[in-house]
Parts: sequence; structure tokens; C-alpha cells
Amino acid sequence: MSLSPPRGPGLPLTALRAFEAAARLGGFAAAAEELSVTPGAVAQQVKALEAAIGAKLFARRAQGVELTPLGASALGGLSAAFDRLGAAATALRAGAGPRAVRIAALPAIAQLWLSPRLAGLRQAAPEITVSVAAIERAPNLLREAFDIAVFLDEAEGAADALDLGADVIFPVAAPSVARRLRRPADLGRESLLSDTAWSDDWARWAAAVPAAPRRAPAGPVFSLYALAVEAAESGGGVLIGHGHLVRRQMKTGRLIAPFPERVATGRRLTLSLARPAAKGGATARIAAMLAAG
Repeated sequence: MSLSPPRGPGLPLTALRAFEAAARLGGFAAAAEELSVTPGAVAQQVKALEAAIGAKLFARRAQGVELTPLGASALGGLSAAFDRLGAAATALRAGAGPRAVRIAALPAIAQLWLSPRLAGLRQAAPEITVSVAAIERAPNLLREAFDIAVFLDEAEGAADALDLGADVIFPVAAPSVARRLRRPADLGRESLLSDTAWSDDWARWAAAVPAAPRRAPAGPVFSLYALAVEAAESGGGVLIGHGHLVRRQMKTGRLIAPFPERVATGRRLTLSLARPAAKGGATARIAAMLAAG
């Protein structure tokens, strides 16, 4: 009778995951955000891993941490292993049924682009449960429990991503405000709304429009873009609209674009899938309906 040799003591999976995230993202704070824990918890797990192997994986510097040669050599293998583990977990969840599709989206996209489409999804596919998480950072779909992510990406998406079009910006206002705006220079007399996530919108648009005022926006600053849109709808000022996000308001006439100048930001609205979706499967159906508008 052949006997397999005894396995050596394993390394804690939680500690390995914390190290891999910190090494891949370049620090404990970014890893903590991805893992939904505190930076201190990540640091503690990394220290536990270093104690278990008897060697340092990070060099602690005044300005942060830096991978040691040993840590750098381990990153590729661990990242590939966690990617495979995430893909296996996704496949397991996909085959378990009843089917649920989990969507992650930028808060502005979740509120202004995705939310109005949910009723249509429920009507077209009542057997599929759709949940939405509004998050600031695009998730790692190989690791995190999401099937679809909808974000504004700087570059073209991966092969399994759907490109929904360029992000184009331009001023928008309620009809009562828009009728006072005959040329871009008139913006100098108005309250210019902005939000913290896209604080450079006005500067970006003005840089491409010679007749636009060069002063910084003078008006309320909102923590959520959707709140800024509501303020613009109520006549509270002029906002830089993102075409995909204010299309519904413009279609109903609640917001008007007083000038023809449009400026591309270089980003694109992208719908990404966790993995190539099976044709006719729940994720593929929801993705196709969202892409169709």
C-alpha cells in the first residue's frame, strides 16, 4: 500500500490574500479598500505571514512599504492562484441556481443610468434576481462576487467587455436657466454646479471651448453627481452633463444643453463581465438588455 507523504504545515489563506492584494495594489490602504477591512488588519495579516515563513515580504519605509525580492517573486504565482480560485467560485455560483446577477457600478451610473433600467429588466426577465452595488472603484471581477461591472474606463475594455460609447461632457441646465444662456461667455453670470468625483469637468470643457469663461466654478459642490443633477433640474445652476448620465433628463426636457460644444473625456462607458457568459445564460441576458438600452 502506497502512502502519500505528509503535507507540511500550510500558510493561512487570509494572510496570503492580504499579502497578494497589498503587493498587487502597492500598499496596505489600497488592499484594505479592496478587501473591505482596515489597513491595520492588512498589516497584521502580512506580519503573521512573515512570521510563518520567517522572512520579510515588505520593507517598511517612511513613505510606505516596498516589496522585498522574496515578496516580488511570490506575487505572480499568488495572483494567478487567486484568479483561478475566483473563477472557480464564480462558476460554482453560476451553476447553483436559482440565478441571481450581481452588478457593480459607479454611484453616478448606478443612480442615473442603471436604476431607470431595472424595472424593464424585471419585466423582461422576472425569473432573474438583479442586485446592484454602488462602489467607487471598479471591482476585480476574477475575485469579487459580481457578475457585471459598469464603469467609465480610461481605455478600451477587455475582450469580454461591451463598449457602450464615449463619455462626452457639455453644460446642461433647467429650461428656466438655459434660456438665459446664449453663448458660453454667459456662464460667467451663473452658478456653476460641480461634484467631488469629477471636479475637473468645468476646466476640461472650458479648455476645449475658447469662448468659455476661464474662472473656477462658483457654486455648490456635491459629493454625489446625482445630487448635482437634481440641483440642475430644479434650476439651481448649470452643470457639466455626462451624456450617458443625463440622456433621460434631456429626453424629457428637464435639462437642456444650451450650447452645441461637446468634449470627449477619453473615458468610455464599459460593461464588463466576470467571465465569458454562456449564451442564453442569466448574465448574458442581463448584459445584452443593458447594452441595448
